[in-house]
Parts: sequence; C-alpha cells; structure tokens
Amino acid sequence: MFEGAYTAIVTPFRQDGSVDYDKLKALIEIQIQGGIDGIVPVGTTGESPTLNCEEHKKVIETAVITCNGKTKVIAGTGANSTNEALALTKYAADIGADGTLQVTPYYNKPNQDGLIRHFSAIAEIGLPVVLYNIPSRSGIEIAVDTIVELSKNPKIVTVKEAGGKVIRVSQILDKCDICIVSGDDSLTLPMMAVGAKGVISVVSNVAPKPVADMVHFAMNGQWEKAIKLHRFLFPLFRDLFIDTNPIPVKAALAMMGKIEEKYRLPLCQMSQDSKNKVADCLKALNLIV
Repeated sequence: MFEGAYTAIVTPFRQDGSVDYDKLKALIEIQIQGGIDGIVPVGTTGESPTLNCEEHKKVIETAVITCNGKTKVIAGTGANSTNEALALTKYAADIGADGTLQVTPYYNKPNQDGLIRHFSAIAEIGLPVVLYNIPSRSGIEIAVDTIVELSKNPKIVTVKEAGGKVIRVSQILDKCDICIVSGDDSLTLPMMAVGAKGVISVVSNVAPKPVADMVHFAMNGQWEKAIKLHRFLFPLFRDLFIDTNPIPVKAALAMMGKIEEKYRLPLCQMSQDSKNKVADCLKALNLIV
C-alpha cells in the first residue's frame, strides 16, 4: 500500500520559533512537483519531540489539506505512551490521513509482548499502520518474530526499516508477506534489491525528483538507471547525516532559500566546519551556487 518514495518532511520554524505553516505548504508543493509518492509529517525529521499537541495536529492537517489527494500522507503519530499515540492517530484518521507511522516506543523499552499490544491497539483505529523500527533512537528493536505476528493484522501493512541492516529485509520476508521500505537513504537501493519497496527519505527534502526517480527506476527493474542516481545522490546520503538529523537537512534547505535555519532546543546549529561540508556538497550537485 505504501510502496514508492516518501519524504519525511521537515517542520520549518520562523525565527521566533513558531511553526511556519506557509513554508510547510510550499515545501510539500515542491515534493508533489518532484514526483514523490507521499509525505510523512511529524516524524523524527519533523522534530516531533518538540512540537506541542496542537502544533502536531496542525502540521498533519496542513499536510493533508495541501496534498489534497495528489499524494499520500502518512502521519507521524507514534509515542512512547499508547494513549497519546491512540489520540493522535484517531485525529489523523478523522482528518483524512492515508496512514500512520508508528515509531517503536522509546525510553520506556517495552518487551516484545508490549510492542505487540501497543501496535495492535493502534491498528484498531483502522488507519493503515507503518511500523517504524529504529533501535538507535528507541533503544529496542522490533524483533522479526514480532513483525511476523503483527503482519497478521490486516491494518499493519508496512515496516519502515531503519536499523541499518539490509539482512533484516530478507529475514522478515522469509517469514511473512509485508511491505518494507528503507528508513536509511543510503540503503534504499540495497534494500530494494532484496525485496524492499521504497523509502521514507530525508534526502528527498532537498532532492525530491532524483530520489523519486531512483526508487521508481528500481521498482520498474531499471537498475542501471537507479544505480546511476544512487551514485549521484551518495554525497547527500553521506553529508546530510554528519550531525543529528534533521540538523543538516534543515541547514541545507536554508542554504537553498527554502526555510529559515531554526531549530528547537535541544537541537541547535551544527559547527561551521560541518556547514561548509554541506554547502560544498550542495554546490557540487548544483543545488546552490
């Protein structure tokens, strides 16, 4: 259901720290024009931990209204509190989101039975669920057998695999039939080569068309064209992760004149040396002059 290239969209802020909804709309329009299959608002890249509940809802609503059926919206409505995740997911369902991205509950580190209960409760709302496996942030991995069990639920349809292991795709598909998308830009093509169906991308914030084209070429079996684009994009895959995401990608978008370079603490600007590396990368790819 969620095959293709999806953008984990940033949340732009004004200099006073408030959410810039006009710039968010403009960013989404650029994604649509670039051929992206869907938008994922209020994920990690959207700085979800520092948005309050009303901002979180309004960012999702803005994405749904702006996309207006032209591309899908998978709303980031996960939380480490099941009740909070349920409330946000119900809101996303009510306003017309196409799916929900559910991050593995972080910090409280539930066991695998707790994960099954948590994700199953959210699936009861009826919105198609994308499981988000990212042990580097959540502290725990969604075990393969847990995914197998959850895949029996018809509303749990996709896994965003961001554990840095291509082998996980084969391990999951060996045991169940579920859509898998990469959560690591640099592993998109390797994962697709063994059965993944796309990516939820950070880099596509900066280069939507090349990322979309790379994924679509791979989906159509045009591997030489896909590999060529992977090589073109590799400097972005490398340099947009030289600091904590989304710091580098927001810095890049600011250099491109798309947003203000503004974060909410505890995130802050990266070093000048890192900024120079990002700028050099963008210049080399003719994204800025």
